[in-house]
Amino acid sequence: MTNRLIAALLLLGLAAAPALAERADRNKPVDIEADRMSVDDRNKVHVFEGAVVLTQGTLVIKGDKLVVTQGADGFQKGVATASGNKLATFRQKREASNEYVDGEAERIEYDSRTEQARLFKRARVTSGGDEVRGSYIEYDAMSENYLATNAPGSAPAAGADGRVRAVIQPKGDNKPEGSR
Repeated sequence: MTNRLIAALLLLGLAAAPALAERADRNKPVDIEADRMSVDDRNKVHVFEGAVVLTQGTLVIKGDKLVVTQGADGFQKGVATASGNKLATFRQKREASNEYVDGEAERIEYDSRTEQARLFKRARVTSGGDEVRGSYIEYDAMSENYLATNAPGSAPAAGADGRVRAVIQPKGDNKPEGSR
């Protein structure tokens, strides 16, 4: 089996997780803290800078800068970035579980309408001990499906080989000896 086929099968196994993102989050207000904020009310663009923390229910997005735009339909899109060698992060509780999905990347785009996060460069998403890494990861919070790739037209980060990596932990009775 080729490495790409193995990686695809692993990702399909990861994406088949039955739990969903915390449904109550979408009905909660969005709270944003930062050192500075500028508003372009005409174009519905808000720019937050300096230790930015966005919270909506169990969803938390952190970065050095967050640009939030609001469409005519009232839904927001946010782009979180970090400066220097740091990474922007997100975290969200899974529905009916005490587990969280955590992600980090140089840039994270989040769409509140579709509840999708797109992570660019040095991207990593973890959940329940499972981990996916790649240059680009899409995470759908409603279905908990992942897509990890070397994003069309992108070059791997310095020192990276452009390959997607996944670690899938055993579930239930399939745990290795000595881990029970």
